[in-house]
Amino acid sequence: MTIMRTLFNIFAQVFRSIGANKLRSFLTMFGIAWGVASLLLLIGLGEGFRSGQRRGLAELGTDVIMIWGGTIPVLPEQHVGMHPYKLTMSDADAIRAGAPHVRNTTSLMQRSDLKQVSEFSSAGGQVMGVELNYPEIRNLPIAQGRFLNQEDIARRAQVVVLGQKMEKLLFPGHPSLGAFITLNGYRFQVIGVAKKIGRGNNDGDNQRIYIPLDTMQEFFPITGENVPQDAITSIQYQPISPDLNETAKAEVHRIIATRHGFDPNAKEAFEEWDTIKSQRTVGLIFTAMDIFLGGVGIVTLALGAVGIINIMLVTVSERTKEIGLRKALGATNRSILFQFFLEGLTLTGLSGVIGIVGAAALMGGLGAMVGNNDMGFDPPRLVPWSAGMAMGSLMLCGIVAGLYPARQAAMLQPVEALRKE
Repeated sequence: MTIMRTLFNIFAQVFRSIGANKLRSFLTMFGIAWGVASLLLLIGLGEGFRSGQRRGLAELGTDVIMIWGGTIPVLPEQHVGMHPYKLTMSDADAIRAGAPHVRNTTSLMQRSDLKQVSEFSSAGGQVMGVELNYPEIRNLPIAQGRFLNQEDIARRAQVVVLGQKMEKLLFPGHPSLGAFITLNGYRFQVIGVAKKIGRGNNDGDNQRIYIPLDTMQEFFPITGENVPQDAITSIQYQPISPDLNETAKAEVHRIIATRHGFDPNAKEAFEEWDTIKSQRTVGLIFTAMDIFLGGVGIVTLALGAVGIINIMLVTVSERTKEIGLRKALGATNRSILFQFFLEGLTLTGLSGVIGIVGAAALMGGLGAMVGNNDMGFDPPRLVPWSAGMAMGSLMLCGIVAGLYPARQAAMLQPVEALRKE
């Protein structure tokens, strides 16, 4: 009980001392709170962008690498007279058979010049010929009905799955499941409708129609000079693990180059997008940003600690007579040191808590304004490690800011302190 009363008296003295110079204490605390809040807000914004970019890539699919046809020289070792080559379904089969570090592969064919008509409306969007395993690699959740199945392939059914926006365009205010549309005059039945993919006004993935790849090649093949009969638009695949993406790509490059007669080391011959590599690059950028902002924040907090040291030294100077009187009445060096140390630590700690609470409240408000995250980035959020770093830095600054002035106060001689005007 005596210890509790003593601690209570000490803290009461600390707060009375802080309250005796309200404006000075407020300005000192405001500077540190502002620095802490700015640090947390900037890191929170960076983490929001990082999370949004990661989510955007995840909406394409998990660990996806996409490759398209490219251009190669007519004669080996030459860079003039380039001619295009098309990927084929047999290329995809060769990857499945000869790339041990690829766990899943799908072929797709894409056309944007097919006329789509329902009994209510017409539309223009991409028609995708896909294999049954397309949703295993690309993100295509179904909202109504179902996706393509093996029975559709076996009986060569003319069926379609509509993207979310395509359903609204072709069947405004009307049910679509079981209804029919025509693609360049061929009649197809709607068996499913996909959920909305992506955020904001990026509706490219939602304005699509999906049909079996075999049907696409039968009715709407890719045509042109020297185009193979089983030509497709793209092959998309996943490595057996994200860390082996470069190994998987090397195997795919070797297979494609061998089948089309060019050097697999000719990087310019491949048109591809590695979403795993893109995600790593984004992560490195935002990690570097976090380190930079964290360093700036620590420097800001250190400057705030210098301000507190200065304020506490002024306080010691102003209270020299008080210190001398307390020592004359029996106060020990240890009690004087503890008193002034607590004042510096309290100023720093309260400032940090206010800064963290203010940053959290501001980020919560921004999150409420962003709402459903349709802007392509996630709302800023209080990152635990940044709050921990801020509090750790504040504790260190508070110890330094409190200890040095407190020691100066404790070293004062009672006679000299009482004599000071």
